[in-house]
Amino acid sequence: MPASPTLEDVARAAGVSRATVSRVINGIRNVDPAIQETVRQAIAATGYVPNRAARSLVTRRTGSIALVVSGAGEESEENPFHSQVFADPFFGRVASGVVGFLRPRGIHPTLMFAETDETRAQAIAYLRQGNADGAILVSTEARDPLPRLMVEASLPAVLFARPPEPIPISYVDLAHRTGAKLAADHLIARGRRRVATIAGPLDVPAAQDRLSGFRDAMAAHGHPYIPCAEGDFTLASGEAAMERLMAEHPGIDGVFIANDLMAQGALPVLRNHGRRVPEDVAVVGFDDSSAATASRPLLTTIRHPVEDMAAEMTRLLLAYVDDPDRAVTSVIFEPSLVVRDSA
Repeated sequence: MPASPTLEDVARAAGVSRATVSRVINGIRNVDPAIQETVRQAIAATGYVPNRAARSLVTRRTGSIALVVSGAGEESEENPFHSQVFADPFFGRVASGVVGFLRPRGIHPTLMFAETDETRAQAIAYLRQGNADGAILVSTEARDPLPRLMVEASLPAVLFARPPEPIPISYVDLAHRTGAKLAADHLIARGRRRVATIAGPLDVPAAQDRLSGFRDAMAAHGHPYIPCAEGDFTLASGEAAMERLMAEHPGIDGVFIANDLMAQGALPVLRNHGRRVPEDVAVVGFDDSSAATASRPLLTTIRHPVEDMAAEMTRLLLAYVDDPDRAVTSVIFEPSLVVRDSA
């Protein structure tokens, strides 16, 4: 059996010293970019595989990050937390953005669920013990204590969405109020005048922003009162909220629904009440998730570039791993309107 390629083989193929190859592999920055590319080509040509254990001793990095999905509720046998997560297309989009950014860099994510005091403590311990270089944190509830615990433990972490309390953690978010205004403007442009909304859980900043942004935009169009039913971003809650709206405001001709999954639940309710979409009731969702294209009719929605946002979170996290003294920051993405059949 032929011997595995060595660092010296790569150095010979690249025409550089062994020390230069080592610096490139270990991510040390004082190497000319052209030389870095030559070394990478030599690594590919020789088939050299770095010894990750030895590399970790030099760089004090694991080559892994944790993707932590966290909540504040207790698991139940009837509705376990991980089942709730996998039922929502949002989380798959986050994972896709993280993996897509990391894969070309040879870094691997570890998926962790942290929905109880015990599992949150396990996540903190996992990071403190150096099993991952930092965490991408996706929190499902406003009262989730994990973001603050990460800050108090001085662990590198980036949060998806603005934290509900002022803590020094970097985050990536969407201009939710802008998106809600796009929905309002579109419904008005479609001639809708008796408009209602289904909001997300109002202890969540994104849901608050979508509701207030929509109401403010409708008020600017001369509609000061917008009936609202609250859901929790699940399909079943969208169905229940739509039933409430139809019972209390049967004459509505347009509805803005704060995520696509709730909209997917609301559409059959409208059909059951004999209301055609979009002829009788125009429907606009939010997220542009797989639920938007699984709905019938296809859902007009506000594009939430989750994959791009997750990639940006990952970029920020790796920047903090490189420079732990880097100042915390926020990155806000802009939404866009995607017009389909429902409005």
